[in-house]
Amino acid sequence: MSKQSTMPPEFSAIDFLRTRSLASVVQAEIERMIVSGKLAPNARVNENALAQELGVSRGPIREACSALAAMGLIEIIPNRGFFVRALSDDEALDLSEARACIFASMAMMLATRITDSQIAILRELVDRMDKIVPTGEVSIYYPVNLEFHEQIARMCGNQRLGQIYLSLARELHIQRYRALSSGDTLPISNAEHRAILDALAARDPNKAFMAARSHILNGIVRTRKARRASPPAAKARPARKSKTPA
Repeated sequence: MSKQSTMPPEFSAIDFLRTRSLASVVQAEIERMIVSGKLAPNARVNENALAQELGVSRGPIREACSALAAMGLIEIIPNRGFFVRALSDDEALDLSEARACIFASMAMMLATRITDSQIAILRELVDRMDKIVPTGEVSIYYPVNLEFHEQIARMCGNQRLGQIYLSLARELHIQRYRALSSGDTLPISNAEHRAILDALAARDPNKAFMAARSHILNGIVRTRKARRASPPAAKARPARKSKTPA
């Protein structure tokens, strides 16, 4: 006896795939809103308003928010809905320190096995960021910055380590974006990228470790400065104590 499909008769396989694809697009857009600050920490995700703004039904919005909750960017409050997650200073510091250790370890591993073609890929990304730096356009710089870090995670040769790194980095999207947006940060950030690249190109694991670790630790300092300079976050949701300092 064959298994019966759980889909309604009028709902074809291609419809299902289209729904999944739409949810992925919606997820990317909501993530962009969170990272850019359009959706502030502690803010409730208004499903109806988002559905109207993006021209979709509430189904893909819910699916996208559930996926972002699994990634740590959104928090689900029973009977209340989806809220943009707000990290406390302590949580952000713990994540950043863990990220520093893992990124440094990945760079050290990569230095022992990096190929000329991989060096060329990283160099092209650093050169692209150098061209963006004078414009001060963080929204253009940030995706290339992410790609540089993600390439090192993919190239290091340890898939599990790379997955852990990317998970930690994703939770810190908001903090990282704001840190890059504060002051004259872009040239400093990319100078640190180039130091990592130079150490990798020299196939020096010790220098690669130190350059990568210093880059993330310096980012922690930049994040603290950005947090002090930023306006207060959205008022914490009622009926639930927030650990985020005022």
